[in-house]
Amino acid sequence: MKKVEPRTLSGFMELLPSDQLKFNKIKNTIEETYQQFGFLPLDTPIIEASEVLLAKAGGETEKQIYQIKRGNSDLTLRFDLTVPLAKYVAKNYGQLNFPFRRYQIGKVYRGERAQKGRYREFYQCDIDIIGDGSLNIINDAEIPNIIYNLFNNMGLTNFVIKINNRKVLNGFLQALNLTNQSSDIMRLIDKKDKISKESLINELENLNIDPNIINKLLTFININGTNNEIINQLQTLDINNELWQEGIAELETVYQYSIQFGIKENNIQIDLGIARGLDYYTGTVYETFLTDYLELGSICSGGRYDDLAEYYTDKKLPGVGISIGLTRLFTNLNELNLLKEEPINVSDVLIIPMTNNYEYIINCYNKLMENNIYTQIFYEQRSIKSIINYAINLNIPYVIFIGDDEIKNKTVTIKNIKTFEQKTMDINNIIKEVHNEQRNI
Repeated sequence: MKKVEPRTLSGFMELLPSDQLKFNKIKNTIEETYQQFGFLPLDTPIIEASEVLLAKAGGETEKQIYQIKRGNSDLTLRFDLTVPLAKYVAKNYGQLNFPFRRYQIGKVYRGERAQKGRYREFYQCDIDIIGDGSLNIINDAEIPNIIYNLFNNMGLTNFVIKINNRKVLNGFLQALNLTNQSSDIMRLIDKKDKISKESLINELENLNIDPNIINKLLTFININGTNNEIINQLQTLDINNELWQEGIAELETVYQYSIQFGIKENNIQIDLGIARGLDYYTGTVYETFLTDYLELGSICSGGRYDDLAEYYTDKKLPGVGISIGLTRLFTNLNELNLLKEEPINVSDVLIIPMTNNYEYIINCYNKLMENNIYTQIFYEQRSIKSIINYAINLNIPYVIFIGDDEIKNKTVTIKNIKTFEQKTMDINNIIKEVHNEQRNI
């Protein structure tokens, strides 16, 4: 029979157990932090009807989707967790409590060109706060506080949460008479750290923007100083349109309350060049960077949007949220050796049968498990040395030998893998010893 080469598709992640444990540790930390801040779990189908999932798609999204057509069915793999959330809220509106705080951690699929840091299947970890008709701006200030606590819980302290407000940007563009080109300009601003200044200028010129206007735009997005200095500079600019005034007020509110929540000054920064190129953002926007590894780009981003579910309902459902691309984040942190090795220790005890009489062995196994001592039985016929190595490789602290003598005397023989101390005793004493050791760890 011809053998098929075992391979994993490009753009899909597959880990060995040691790395999977590290991945799970990050995932669990994210989930526990989201729950700590009152977010409820949600899980939506990976596959949806194309007309539902693609209601607000277009441009690059439609080029990247995985679409499945079979018979009369036209289905699509979800490409993010926001559109399924919009559908979910519209569908279950009457049964939800608002503001609706949800988190979702799940796989999404995009038919991108696979390359370093870009996956076709990857985990996203999202939170969103959805309002019914309105949503207080202070919710926008709580999001940086959650990011701050989340990355501290992960052991990452050298990071900066960059914040801006799309109303500030749109108000500035309105003052420059560039409102009709605002979407294109926002997308270019969003790319500014990925392309050279010359390339950015060329692309802006391709939009038929006057060089003097381009210079004003670049000067504006590069305004710097302390957070309070930036706000003061904005307030002194001679711009009076309503959008601009709203944006500055919201930006100052989000910053001041973020500090009130307890975020350290060096962990939050107003950056007028943060635009988030997606059109649905309408207010506050966030991007988070590791200060020692800026080349990784944003590791957590999101923002405020006026109407989450406009394609599914006439109800106004404003929201604010963030997303972490967990697969990409894990890969980068792992390659930089920023993750601690997680010991493989799923079992406390490995029972090694020295007889074919399994009745007593299984009784001992059941008693250990009933007392919350996680136990495996090694059924295969191998040398004792190889079985001990199995226990060592899986970080199992104890092995128990059970042979005919142990069965006859109603005892077991236990060996401590670390000290190699070995003793024979009653199973109840074994339970006490393992519990005492667990308390001392």
